[in-house]
Amino acid sequence: MRSGFSDCELQSINAGLRQDIHPNLFDSSLSSRGPLHSTIDTQFKHRISLPFPPTSSEKMASKKLLVVFGATGVQGGSVVKSILGDPNMRAQWTVRGITRDVTKPSAKELEALGAETAALVKANLNDPSTLKSAVKGAYAVYAVTNFWESQSAEVEKAQGTAIADAAKEAGVQHFIWSSLLNITELSKGALPGVTHFDSKADIEVYIRKIGIPATFFLPGFYMSNIPGSNLARMPPDQKWKLAFPIPASAPVPLLDTANDTGKFVKGILLNREKLLGKRVYGATEYLTLTEILNQFKELYPIAGEGAETVELPHDVYKANLGKYGMSEEAQEELLQNMRLLAEFGYYGGDSLDESHSILVDKLTTWKEFMSKAPAFADLK
Repeated sequence: MRSGFSDCELQSINAGLRQDIHPNLFDSSLSSRGPLHSTIDTQFKHRISLPFPPTSSEKMASKKLLVVFGATGVQGGSVVKSILGDPNMRAQWTVRGITRDVTKPSAKELEALGAETAALVKANLNDPSTLKSAVKGAYAVYAVTNFWESQSAEVEKAQGTAIADAAKEAGVQHFIWSSLLNITELSKGALPGVTHFDSKADIEVYIRKIGIPATFFLPGFYMSNIPGSNLARMPPDQKWKLAFPIPASAPVPLLDTANDTGKFVKGILLNREKLLGKRVYGATEYLTLTEILNQFKELYPIAGEGAETVELPHDVYKANLGKYGMSEEAQEELLQNMRLLAEFGYYGGDSLDESHSILVDKLTTWKEFMSKAPAFADLK
C-alpha cells in the first residue's frame, strides 16, 4: 500500500524514526513542522508509539535496591559478591554496601565490583541516626550484627532493632535478618549461656513483632573455624587431630560462609513470597566429626595417616580458650555452643532439604573447602 510520499520523503521519514529519541520529543517535532509532518504524525503514529530503549538512568531507576549491612565482613561480603557476580541478579538489583570504614581494602574491593552497583555507605550501628540514610530507597535489606565485637547482648539487640526500625520506617519490602535459634528455649534451660544465639533470636522476635516483611537466615557452623584450630597437628606426636569437647558422632551443619552465604540470600530474594516469615538454614550438609576427619584423610592420605578425633574434657577445652585471652564467661559460652551440637542439634535436628530447595547455585562441600584452606596448603 502506497503511503503518498515520494521516495526521497520516505527516506527522510525513516531516518528520523530510526533516531534514538524519546517518543514525546518526536511527537513535538512532528506537530511543529508543517503539513507534511502532520501527515506523518497521522499515518505513522503506530511506529513512533513503539517502546524506545531505556536510557542508562531509566535502567538504574527500574532496578531494586538491596542494602547489605556488614558489607566488608564475611557474611555481608558474600552477599554483595554473589549478587554482583551474577549477571541476571545484577540486571535486577543495585547493591549498597554498608560499612563504618569506607577506606579499608575490603571496602575498596567491593567498590571495584562496579561503581554503578556497589556504593559503600558509612554508617554506625551504634548511632541510629546514621541508619535512615543507609536504608533510604531500599527494597530489600540484609542485616547482620557482630556479637563478639562487644560481647554484649544488650548492645547487639540495640543494633539489630535499630536497623529493623529504620528499615520499617523506610518502607523496606524484604528484610533479611541473619538470625540464630534461642538455645535457652530449645534446651529448656539446660544451655542458658549461648548468648550470641539468644540475642539474635530476640531480635528475630522483635522483627516479627513490628510487622516488617522478613525472612530469617540462620548460618551454620563456619567451616573456616576448623582448619588449623580444631583440626591441627597436636602433641605429643604432632599428628593431625580433630579436637572437640563433644562425641565424634555429633552432627555439624557446615557452611562455607564467605562463599555460600550469598548463594542462600540470592535464593531468598528470588523466592520472596514463599519465604516471608520463614527461616532458611544456611548449611551445606550435616557431617559428624568422624565424617569430617575421614574426608580429611581421603583428601590428604599422607598427612591423614594416624589422624584421629579427640573428645576434650570440658575443663581442658575451656583452659585452651583461656590461653587466647578469653574470659571465663566466653569460655563457658563456647563450651555450651559445642554441647548444643551433640545434645540438642544446631538447628534442633531440623532437615536442610527445604532450605536447599531455593538455591540456584551449588554449595561448597567440605572437601572443596579443605582443598583451598591455607592451613592445609602443603598437605598431601
